[in-house]
Amino acid sequence: MPRALLSVSDKTGLVDFARALVDLGYEIVSTGGTARTLAASGLAVVGVSDITRFPEMLDGRVKTLHPHVHGGILARRGRAEDMAKLAEHGITPIDLVAVNLYPFAEAAARPGLAFDDLVEEIDIGGPSLVRAAAKNFLHVLVVVEPAAYPSVIAALRQPDGPSAEFRFALARRAFEHTARYDRTIATTLAEVQVEGDALVRTAPAPDVLPPTLALDWQKVRDLRYGENPHQRAAWYAGSADGGLGAARILQGKELSYTNLLDLDAAARVVLEFDEPAVAVIKHTNPCGVATGTSAADAYVRARDADALSAFGGIVGLNRPLDEATAREITATFIEAVVAPVVEPAALPVLARKANMRVVVADFSAFRSGTATLELRSVLGALLVQQRDRVDEAGHDWAVAGAAHAFRVVTRRAPTPDEWRALRFAWRVCAHVKSNTVLFAGPDRTLAVGAGQMSRVDAVKVAVMKASGALAGSVAASDAFFPFRDGLDAVAAAGATAVVQPGGSVRDQEVIAAADEHALAMVFTGRRHFRH
Repeated sequence: MPRALLSVSDKTGLVDFARALVDLGYEIVSTGGTARTLAASGLAVVGVSDITRFPEMLDGRVKTLHPHVHGGILARRGRAEDMAKLAEHGITPIDLVAVNLYPFAEAAARPGLAFDDLVEEIDIGGPSLVRAAAKNFLHVLVVVEPAAYPSVIAALRQPDGPSAEFRFALARRAFEHTARYDRTIATTLAEVQVEGDALVRTAPAPDVLPPTLALDWQKVRDLRYGENPHQRAAWYAGSADGGLGAARILQGKELSYTNLLDLDAAARVVLEFDEPAVAVIKHTNPCGVATGTSAADAYVRARDADALSAFGGIVGLNRPLDEATAREITATFIEAVVAPVVEPAALPVLARKANMRVVVADFSAFRSGTATLELRSVLGALLVQQRDRVDEAGHDWAVAGAAHAFRVVTRRAPTPDEWRALRFAWRVCAHVKSNTVLFAGPDRTLAVGAGQMSRVDAVKVAVMKASGALAGSVAASDAFFPFRDGLDAVAAAGATAVVQPGGSVRDQEVIAAADEHALAMVFTGRRHFRH
């Protein structure tokens, strides 16, 4: 009779799984709460202590760590010496191990949990069982998650039983499971400090990056290729915070590597706004951003800011994609669109553009600030930084008496309309590749000069890209003007107010130039490069 050892903290689907195993002729061996659950459902269960002939001890710390358990798992069925040793010591082989581990991550997330209580959630026997079964996968099936139960039963019901490929896939998954578990423990213990004779868990300081970075990324799918057809690429999810790691694709062609980069860029821009906002992205830069009374209104303004560049662009919304917005989007050739929700009435309209990718993704955690770290690979290393946020634009700059980080440095202060436009421009400017200078009105971009080697060049590109006159606009520069020539170019283009970080050794020269042109200029005190 084949034997299965079941010991799980997550009891989802457990009873049905055990019943199916019994129907297939398995004897069930179990421990603690798992055994009680199965027995309460009328299933015959052999306790682990019955086969080890040794009681559980140390408050359950030692249960399965015994040769009668691990010998039964690790014995190689095709090796006569192994099977003879089992017979000599009266050990019965174990053919299936279904184990998931103590819920350490859930315990670690509990505020105020004492360190001693946290330590008791570190599983010892469970990982040992999983690793032993995974090592001997050709003879022992190892199951670490309830979602795999149906496929395991289906494989056992096959005339030839589970294939070697199926067994190996389960083993790989098992080692991933224990590796993730250990990474979680290591990451959590990095928050523990020694205070006298006691170990105390402390929350990590918000401005201190971890000494060890534990990464756990699962492949979502392979991509057709990377930035270029000769580059292989894949899409991985590694965050519990949603975003593109948990995105749903409602229609369209396969997403490409560059599509995903552009969708990310679009989402970052619209997350800056509480009002309905839309960004149209080309090659990770916004070619048009606007707010409006509705998503449809904002989309039209954003598209028309640079209609030529919007062709084949990527669209991001911070509001549900409704039917009216769908009609406007499908009137243009758009590669992909991302929104928090797509309303049912919009689906048949979007379906008329069958190749257009429509993606639903929840970015709310990234708005609230719970998701903070960003990673980027360089040759031979990994760079980590906190996510850039335009916190200084999180309030209405035009409100008198509000606490502001910025200061007006020119003789003339901005008018109320200029204040609105400066705040809008500053929020968008942070999401354009540096060096950048852009021109805007109170609710839309008018011209974007992205990614130039000098600010004068950025102004020239913006002027060249402008779809209309820039007279009366405002300008934003992601970093300071090192010379007055950039400021002179902004004034010549027609802007009446400027926002920039300040901090150049020639700030006074630039301020004097602004006063000569009767420009209002605001220093924010914070730079927003985007490389």
